[in-house]
Amino acid sequence: VQLVESGGGSVQPGGSLRLSCAASGFAFSNYAMLWYRQAPGQEREYVATVSSAGDNNGFNVDYADSVKARFTVSRDNAKNTVYLQMNSLKPEDTAVYYCKVYRRGVDYWGKGTQVTVSS
Repeated sequence: VQLVESGGGSVQPGGSLRLSCAASGFAFSNYAMLWYRQAPGQEREYVATVSSAGDNNGFNVDYADSVKARFTVSRDNAKNTVYLQMNSLKPEDTAVYYCKVYRRGVDYWGKGTQVTVSS
């Protein structure tokens, strides 16, 4: 299993970024994918989930209260990639962002991508 995040960077408050997580080594479409983040000196915290299967209304998604209405999680199973669109960014969104998959009793993490929101 390999997860590789990309798309991080430095933006001003109110700006946007789109993170990507490219997955390999497992049947991507069969698994829910999650985003977490970790700010300096703080514990890693949950950000969002996109389900493994969708219906006519699309995939099921879930968000931490702190990012609802600002972040959007999505996936492209043809590309084995999960995305996190982040809008209206705030300084408190500054963190390393990780994607995760829980597979056969094991959490697999990427190495993360740094997001810095500062004026």
